[in-house]
Amino acid sequence: MEFDVNTLRVAVTVAGLVLFLLLVARTYSRKALSDQKEAAMLPFMEENRENARE
Repeated sequence: MEFDVNTLRVAVTVAGLVLFLLLVARTYSRKALSDQKEAAMLPFMEENRENARE
């Protein structure tokens, strides 16, 4: 097999696609979604704590 610039381009493209698909799978996994919902509520939890102090 001859190694030229096109082979390198294909390898980089395939590696990028695989990494992208892994990122999407990790982002939409059940644990990640529950962590994201919890993180989305953090600003409101801080407001409730500040209001409780007053």
